[in-house]
Amino acid sequence: MKPTPYYNKEHRYNLFKKAKFLSLSNHTASFLFYTACLAALSSFYLIFYPKIIGKTTSIRVNSRANPSTKLPNDVETCDLFKGKWVPDAVGSLYTNYSCKTIPFARNCFMHGRRDSEFLRWRWKPDRCELPRFEPESFLRIVRGKTMAFIGDSVARNQMESLLCLLSTAETPKPKHKDPDDRFPTWEFQEHNFTLMALWSQFLVSASERVVNGSATGGFDLHLDKIDTNWSEKLPYIDYAVFSDAHWFFRQNYLYEGGDLIGCVYCQTQNVTDLGPGLAIRKVFRAAFKKVHSCKNCRKIFSLLRTYSPSHFENGAWNKGGGCNKTRPTGKEEIDMGRADFDYRKIQVEEVELAREAEEGHGNVFEVLDVTEMMSMRSDGHPGVHWGNQWMKGYSDCIHWCLPGPIDTWNQLMLEIMIKKWNHNFDFDR
Repeated sequence: MKPTPYYNKEHRYNLFKKAKFLSLSNHTASFLFYTACLAALSSFYLIFYPKIIGKTTSIRVNSRANPSTKLPNDVETCDLFKGKWVPDAVGSLYTNYSCKTIPFARNCFMHGRRDSEFLRWRWKPDRCELPRFEPESFLRIVRGKTMAFIGDSVARNQMESLLCLLSTAETPKPKHKDPDDRFPTWEFQEHNFTLMALWSQFLVSASERVVNGSATGGFDLHLDKIDTNWSEKLPYIDYAVFSDAHWFFRQNYLYEGGDLIGCVYCQTQNVTDLGPGLAIRKVFRAAFKKVHSCKNCRKIFSLLRTYSPSHFENGAWNKGGGCNKTRPTGKEEIDMGRADFDYRKIQVEEVELAREAEEGHGNVFEVLDVTEMMSMRSDGHPGVHWGNQWMKGYSDCIHWCLPGPIDTWNQLMLEIMIKKWNHNFDFDR
C-alpha cells in the first residue's frame, strides 16, 4: 500500500528516535535530555495530531453542507457523467440487512443472489473524483423541503435507494401509504424533510386499451393532458425528479386535442407509427411546461434523470432474455448507436428548452445523465433474483438491486444540488 504523508512523518520520526537512542545510550545526561525532548514531541503529537486529522475531515463535511463554501475546482468544472467504473474496496453505505425499507422485489440477496462483486465498483469521472454520498450533507440541504420522484417504477427505484442512503443518518418515518402503494411518502422528522414517489408511467393522462373485455397492455396517451396524480402535488414540492421512458415501448396510441395523431408499434391501417421518440419528447415538454406555468408553486428544482437502459440478452423479457453478468462492461463495449442514446438526446434537448423558457423566472431545470454510465452496468439488475412467484423464470433486467449501482444516481444528484447551491440558487420557499 502506498504510504500516506502521515505514515511517512511517523516513519521518519521512528527512525530519528531509534538512531538517537542507540548513539546516546552511553551518555546518561545527554540521553535524559533527548528523552525529555522526545517526550515533549510525543505529547505534541498526541495533543494536536488527532485535531489536525479531525479538522481536515470537518472541512470536508462543512464544504458540502455550507452554501457559502465552493466545491473543489475539479468537481465544479468537470463533466460528472463522462468516465468509467473502477474497483472500489469500500462498497455500499448500507446493506440489505441494515436498510429496513428495501422493497421485496429489489432485495436481490434475499432471493438467492450470491455474487457481490457488483457492489465493489464506483463511478470515476474522467477529470475529477466523485465524492462519496454524505447523508448529513444531503439532509442539511433539503431541511424543511419536499422531494418527489415522479414517473415509473424506476423512478421509485431511485427514491428507495435514496431512502436507504439517508437512513444511515436518520431513520425515516412512513407518512402515507395508499392501498395500491403507488404514492408512498416518508418523513425525516429531525430535518422536516418529506420524500415521496408519485406514480405516473407516462406523466400525461393515459388509459389502458381494452378489447373484447381484456386489457391489451397498450394505452391511449393524451400528450397535451398532464396526469393530475403528480401535477396536483406541484404546489407542495421543492425538488421534482422526473424519469420516464420504459412504458413507451409498447403498442400505444397518441392523441392531441382529443384527436388521434399516430401510434407507437401499432401496425394499424391508416394510423402512422410515430415511434416512441416523439411521444417521449412531447410528454417531457408538456411536463416542464406545467412546472413553468404553475401559479401557486414555490421555486421548483426540476431534475430529469435520463433513460436507464435495460440489459436483456439472448431474447426479450418474455422470450427467455436475461442478464447474468457479475461485473461492469467496458466503455468500448457500448453500442453508442443504440436507440437508448436517441431517447437520452431527446430528454436532454427538452431540458435545455425548458431552461431557456424559464430564464429569469426562478425555477431550475437540470439533467441527471445516467444513460452512458448505466449502459456498462448490466451486472446490477435483479435478473431472476426478484422473488416474483407469478412470473418464475422471467428476469428483471430493468430495475436495480438495492444496494447496487443505482445508488450512484443519488451520489450524482447530491453533487448537482451542491453545485446549484454554490451558484446562489435561492432555496428558500
